[in-house]
Amino acid sequence: MSTDARGAGGSAPRRAPAGAAVLREDKTEAIRAAVFAELAAVGYGRMSMEGIARRAGVGKAAVYRRWRSKLPLVLDLVPAVAAGGLPVPDTGTLRGDVRELLEVAARALSHPMAAQIVPDLLAEAARSPEMAEALRRALREAYGGIAEAVVRQAEARGELPPATDPEPALALLAGPLYWHVSVMRAPLPPPTLDHFARSITAALQA
Repeated sequence: MSTDARGAGGSAPRRAPAGAAVLREDKTEAIRAAVFAELAAVGYGRMSMEGIARRAGVGKAAVYRRWRSKLPLVLDLVPAVAAGGLPVPDTGTLRGDVRELLEVAARALSHPMAAQIVPDLLAEAARSPEMAEALRRALREAYGGIAEAVVRQAEARGELPPATDPEPALALLAGPLYWHVSVMRAPLPPPTLDHFARSITAALQA
């Protein structure tokens, strides 16, 4: 063998260990997208690792290398389903912040995929303590920080007293939205959002 084909010191070049799996990011993203699509199409109960692999266009082994079963797979994706990415509004008034947050959250809940997935996961949470805990944690992380930021901004402007508890704000924001959009499946036109914003602001200030 020539010296060009050898590594430093004349030894053969090192190879990656045989069988070492390289988790390609494009396949991981395809699997994640397939999970959302499967949840929306068939629900958690009927979803299978085989169906996910088929929809993602990958082999079953590619799914099992990343997640051992569908529960940890879905639990890993719950934060994204729960709401991630909602911005913290800063309109200059508490009512304006509440109104903007209601509109953005209502639009997210009304998305056709979210409208199928969120109620299904909440139903599954009633049967699975792991799912219930993951949803509680994800929803609190996604919405709790936003509600607290809105309350602290209102405190700084003198619209709320110091040390106002953000927990009621979270309940007042989430409750009407979920009931109206996810349970009643009713539209939320601007006048209804305005009414909700006035009522929630008045309740917080009371």
